[in-house]
Amino acid sequence: MERLFNLGCIAIITAFIFLIFPEFAQAQDTLDTGDTAWILISTGLVLFMMIPGLAMFYGGLVAKKNVLSVFMQCFSITAIITIIWTLFGYSMAFDTTGMVAGENGFHAFVGGFSKAFLSGVSSGTVSGSIPEVLFFAFQLTFAIITPGLIVGAFAERMKYSAMLLFTALWVIICYFPVAHMVWGGEGSYFGDMGVFDFAGGIVVHITAGVAALIAAIMIGPRRGYPEQIRPPHNLTMTLIGTAMLWVGWFGFNGGSALAANGQAAMAVVVTQISPCVAALVWILIEWLKNGKPSALGFATGAIAGLAAITPASGTVGPLGAMVIGGVSSIIAFIFATKIKLYFKYDDALDVVGVHGVGGFVGIVLVSIFASASLGGSEVGLNIPKQLGVQLYAAFATIIFTAIVSFIILKVVDLLVGLRIEEEDEVQGLDITDHGETGYDM
Repeated sequence: MERLFNLGCIAIITAFIFLIFPEFAQAQDTLDTGDTAWILISTGLVLFMMIPGLAMFYGGLVAKKNVLSVFMQCFSITAIITIIWTLFGYSMAFDTTGMVAGENGFHAFVGGFSKAFLSGVSSGTVSGSIPEVLFFAFQLTFAIITPGLIVGAFAERMKYSAMLLFTALWVIICYFPVAHMVWGGEGSYFGDMGVFDFAGGIVVHITAGVAALIAAIMIGPRRGYPEQIRPPHNLTMTLIGTAMLWVGWFGFNGGSALAANGQAAMAVVVTQISPCVAALVWILIEWLKNGKPSALGFATGAIAGLAAITPASGTVGPLGAMVIGGVSSIIAFIFATKIKLYFKYDDALDVVGVHGVGGFVGIVLVSIFASASLGGSEVGLNIPKQLGVQLYAAFATIIFTAIVSFIILKVVDLLVGLRIEEEDEVQGLDITDHGETGYDM
């Protein structure tokens, strides 16, 4: 009897809650536990890409005296973006208040502030088939890693204070609007055009690559570049970071389906194929050119292939993944070994050549290989029209990002200065910025 009484009380209380809060009942109906579990895992995988994945990848490439500074930059970016995203960043990127399909008003370019401080977002509100608070967390990891990628361009020579200020301003003025224009849903500028950017070729890689180029030019090259620059101090660390990024990318691309379904499964498959092709193509070029394939070349090629498949992973098949991986590797190799030396900009860790170029290649080629006739998921795709949409969105983002990044860097330079002193560069940022070092001197 006591057990029946307890069950009856629970049933009455539950019914009362559903009557008072009908949206809670609706949330329980639409929530899918399988989808939720997959996006929970994917969120952890994408954060794992930043800390420690990207930190180790970049840390192994710089001089020993700057390793700790790279780790500090990656960890600090993680912290500062989390706070901004919680306060108003999520709202700027995904608030759809005032958006109307076909009307390119203000909210087609950036969201409002109705979701600031996570207003109206809780474990009981649902976005698709997952809790909205989980969607908030998943997208947060993308906002974190995008400015993290830019670190590679100005490694070993930008002030820590300048890096923090630039990061905060850049995500607010550049990343949030671009994310909204692409992923903001019905009524968003690029979204209404029908742009294909499944997991961030435009939003993540093109924005980071362009900002990296502007930063590298404005801050200037490292001392002695390119003749006196030492090789990476610890390629083992870089390869471990590459492995972490590679595995984490399954969450990056597969999780962007926002469901545990066939699209997520195919995204994971093509995310494995593309970097394998790209890495092998890169070391083949090295083998033919230099007589030896390098571990650094394998790692760099793999990351280029991962960046390139990102925007296409939700719509292309294995054939598209192989072509995208191969083409991205060839073009990224040219940028990393020829173009940057010709134009004399010091993109220290090849953010422009790998992420910027990789993202652009993926954005262009998805317009072809998304076609069902080539193994993609889009039946009856108008390839010329889609190519025009992809190119327009890519170049519009390049111009917007370049202008915004230039202005922000100018402002930061006026406020705190961009570059460390020459004597500090000689001593290393670990000591001069943080008063400690990760290695014995």
